Amino acid sequence: MTANGTRAKPFARRWSLLIRFRGLPGLARLLLLTQLAFNIGFYLVVPFLATHLAEDLAMAGWAIGIVLGVRTFSQQGMFALGGALADRFGIRPTVLAGCALRVLGFAVLASAGDFPTVLGGTVLIGFAAALFSPAVESALAAQGTELERRGIITRTELFGLFAVCGEIGAVTGPLLGAALLGVDFGLTCSVAAAVFVLILLAHARMLPHGTREERRPLLAGWARIARNRTFLVFAAAYSAYLLSYNQLYLALPVELGRVDAAHALGWMFALASVLVVFGQLPLAAWARSRLGAARALPLGFGLLSLAFAAVACWAPWPPLPGLFALLPAALFVSLLSLGQMLAVPVAQDLVPRLADGQDLGSHFGFLSSAGGVAVLIGSGAAGGLLDLAAHPGPLAALPWLALAALPALSGLTLLALARRLPARPR
Repeated sequence: MTANGTRAKPFARRWSLLIRFRGLPGLARLLLLTQLAFNIGFYLVVPFLATHLAEDLAMAGWAIGIVLGVRTFSQQGMFALGGALADRFGIRPTVLAGCALRVLGFAVLASAGDFPTVLGGTVLIGFAAALFSPAVESALAAQGTELERRGIITRTELFGLFAVCGEIGAVTGPLLGAALLGVDFGLTCSVAAAVFVLILLAHARMLPHGTREERRPLLAGWARIARNRTFLVFAAAYSAYLLSYNQLYLALPVELGRVDAAHALGWMFALASVLVVFGQLPLAAWARSRLGAARALPLGFGLLSLAFAAVACWAPWPPLPGLFALLPAALFVSLLSLGQMLAVPVAQDLVPRLADGQDLGSHFGFLSSAGGVAVLIGSGAAGGLLDLAAHPGPLAALPWLALAALPALSGLTLLALARRLPARPR
């Protein structure tokens, strides 16, 4: 029931959200399609960058490592700055600047033939995402608040649809990139740049101009975050999600190597994508309507923890026969994906509440940067431990149990935190 006693219109028809995509306002559709196109353009190039540097440019391993590390830091580590710039100058100019920088970065990479030029193009690509993503997420949060008020879709479900669009782009991009890579890496970069030119033109036409009063001093958002202890605890606990999900790239290959099934890695990523594309919307709707943040967040992080614990049960023993050898890896991917699908849209929906609706770019950026720091620190430690899991043995379960403990502790922290949150404002 609404405040005036009338029955609220149902948000649902949960399974029809994709079908009803065209019924969303133009700006909401633009933001969702932006995530789709953004990931297509990104995954056209970045998964094949190391191969290009090694095979086409004959770069040494240390140089390739520096390029990839700098790309990650210039993107994930600079999200907090990008979010602050969005709050200071407005969403529209920040998004347009991010698109322009990414076009320039891909153009530089298309013709780069030496280490400094490649590094420069990589920094441009990474920092472009740091400008672009927090601004788009804050715009999506504002749209979600308005659409939820009008009874069209909840903000949690809108973030779920955002994740689905991103996953479709993450699947489509590498397929196109693999096809183009056989022709020329420069052509791949040119196509990616063209994708971002289209994004730039669409946003230049459709993104509204913000008012001067909406723009905040550059450090205002950071000052608010520093005073918001609840949000700082939330960001620290939530960062375990990104560290856990990053183990698809670090721990999953170790498990597949243990059972001599490295060839199945592509199928495992396909499984994760299928689960997200078909399960994200109904699971987000169920979490929003039936569970609420106080239960959905710890349950999601519990599933993340259970994913590692499941592999720990099998790691000390010899592989199962035949296709059953892939069972621990499949359980790991499935539980990790389900935990992500349950926790992430609910957590993103909480950010505007924790931020009291102000300086959303800074808050979303800080959240991403906190996850980036966790990955930077935690992946090094995890990589050392995972050497123990490369072969069956008494200590093979230890790395998986250590990785299981992190989301479990975070889930308990988020459980205590969510219970103290004020009710969602009407």
